[in-house]
Amino acid sequence: MAVCYHTQWNDTTVQEFILEGFPAVQHLGNVLFLVHLLAYLASVMGNMLIITITWADHRLQIPMYILLSSFSFCECGFITTVIPKLLVIFLLGRQTIPFTDCLTQAFFTLFLGATIFFLMAAMSLDRYLAICKPLHYPSIMNLRICFLLVVFCYALSFIIITGLVFKVSQLSFCGPNVIPHFFCDIGSLIHLSCSDTRSTEMLAFGLISFILFSSLVVTIIAYSNVVVTIMHLPSAKERQKAFSTCSSHLIVLSLMYGSCFFIYVKPNQMDRLDSNKEAALVNTVVTPLLNPVIYTLRNKQVHQALRDALSRVKLHK
Repeated sequence: MAVCYHTQWNDTTVQEFILEGFPAVQHLGNVLFLVHLLAYLASVMGNMLIITITWADHRLQIPMYILLSSFSFCECGFITTVIPKLLVIFLLGRQTIPFTDCLTQAFFTLFLGATIFFLMAAMSLDRYLAICKPLHYPSIMNLRICFLLVVFCYALSFIIITGLVFKVSQLSFCGPNVIPHFFCDIGSLIHLSCSDTRSTEMLAFGLISFILFSSLVVTIIAYSNVVVTIMHLPSAKERQKAFSTCSSHLIVLSLMYGSCFFIYVKPNQMDRLDSNKEAALVNTVVTPLLNPVIYTLRNKQVHQALRDALSRVKLHK
């Protein structure tokens, strides 16, 4: 049953929503809670390690690692916006969330998610310049340009998502209040509205498509040029090493873009409400857990920085 009230700024009468979660597997709630808690803690610790080591070691204060630490910061924020509520759902079943809190969660999920995709495009551009234009790289991608890129990613995401969430906040919610998801998904919110949502659906479809396609095009162009450059390396060992690193990055990119295209790039929201929860878990649990490993496992500079940090800790004891 919907709990209702009336606001002055629109005709909304629903005071809170109910997050349905995963009712079909609720009997496994304790096991799923433990699995997702461990994945969440590992993701946060891995990404925080990247941030800490980047800013603690001056050798890593270069564009590549500044972009990576910004990416890790967004990943931490993104999963922290979603996972704690999911853990409560696994323990206690469906959960209520106030109307304003739901809109706030939807905003930060989309804002941080959009920033992550723009930062991935910036990271791909950085790798393209470093590998394909090594002589011009220091002058093109200096620290000032790098910081401007990061600010641009945040600012563009903020403008896009603020407009979309504001549009959704103007809808009327006067009927069902059960969200068939484990967080306040914007598409599910639009679907629950009793207003005419055609213009809002098309706006959401257009803006999210722009975020995904624009960042994907930059990433594909950058990595295509990187692959061509790698193919011309004289040493087979160098080619194998480069392809090994690129393939790891491309696996993460494929998971993130694949799941997001499946969830969001459909004009009709009705087509996806029953199947997007599982796909959303890929971006909220799987890729945040893989990213610290993928981006640091084969990185000798990070390994050396970690060894030096551990050595300094031992000396202080």
